[in-house]
Amino acid sequence: MPRLQAVIFDLDGTLIDSATDITAAVNKLLDKYDRPPITVEQIRVMVGDGAPVLLRRVFEATGTSLDPDRAPAIYADFLEFYEKEPASPDSIFPGVPETLDLLLTRGLKLGLCTNKPERVTREVLVHLDLGRFFGSVAGGDTLPVRKPDGGHVTWIMDRLGVTDGAAVMVGDNHNDVAAARGAGIPVVAVSYGYPHIPTVEMGADAIIDHFAELPAVLDGLAAR
Repeated sequence: MPRLQAVIFDLDGTLIDSATDITAAVNKLLDKYDRPPITVEQIRVMVGDGAPVLLRRVFEATGTSLDPDRAPAIYADFLEFYEKEPASPDSIFPGVPETLDLLLTRGLKLGLCTNKPERVTREVLVHLDLGRFFGSVAGGDTLPVRKPDGGHVTWIMDRLGVTDGAAVMVGDNHNDVAAARGAGIPVVAVSYGYPHIPTVEMGADAIIDHFAELPAVLDGLAAR
């Protein structure tokens, strides 16, 4: 690959364990619409494809399907509940701030590409003091496309000024791998996130079990 210029990260399941916060917001939404609550374990296998898909899955799991005519209002209610659900500093996976700091000291640019709504994403980044690391952020509703579309990633690369595909994607989900492939860049998968299929079957160029392993893996990819 060309000399590495940037690393682009997924958020949920890669940098933070947000399942508990999402579950709390979802259950407030379900209570408003007279639905039974859902568990953290159920949420873990539903996230990763954006809030509209998550809500559709949640409603299917708790009764009748989501009425398309009511979906915009329900989506707005979810965002309101989620924004009021403070992200816990304990949700940051071990080694994340230190490793991001190290990558910046190496002169790399960092971007964030998530299917979480942009408004909520920015709230979470501010609350957890992670926003300072990223030169560009794209949520699931920032563009007309989102992961697994490679355009979601290439938009970040363009904003960061990356040339010749000299970036690496880091994520936990098959959507991250597909988006990286669509953007023509390598991808590192974390083994501890919210995969919908076994991590070893996602086709990533490398897999890490701890976030602090990332710099060494990036060195290995650059040496290929």
